[in-house]
Amino acid sequence: MTRLAIVLWLLASLHPAAAQPTEAEESIPAPPAAVPPRPADLAGPQPATALSPPALALRGLPAGLEALPNGGARLRFPAGTDSLPQGAEGSLADLGRRIAAGPAGRVTVTAQASGPVADISAARRTSLARAIAVKQALATGGLAPTRIDLRPMGRTGEPFDAVDIQPPEPPPAR
Repeated sequence: MTRLAIVLWLLASLHPAAAQPTEAEESIPAPPAAVPPRPADLAGPQPATALSPPALALRGLPAGLEALPNGGARLRFPAGTDSLPQGAEGSLADLGRRIAAGPAGRVTVTAQASGPVADISAARRTSLARAIAVKQALATGGLAPTRIDLRPMGRTGEPFDAVDIQPPEPPPAR
């Protein structure tokens, strides 16, 4: 062997990747992965209330809105229209202010339209326009638009001209 070959062989044998584990080292198992600690509970204990957070946010609804049994609110629209009914913008802004002051979470706006039976696309477009109008009015009241999910249903089994607003779900009980 030449001197260069011997030097290269020595360097290669000293490299950590070239070292082969011994039989004793192969029988030692790797240490177990560390379990991450539980996150700190920064919220603390929640005060007990008789009403859930959605019901608290929607108690005493502004004019023009109807209370739903699940804690939401309903705004009825005249058939065939996609703009907000007269006076509804202020009521929705007030509702948006109330929801924004409550617990964080997502708000669902579900819109329906009785649209023509023969043209489901028209009913879908009408319900989308209604949902967008309600979202804009809620955002005017201070509710972040990124917290609002739209569900334009179009024409459902029961022809209905309304938009339902469902506030965030209450935090899970601990």
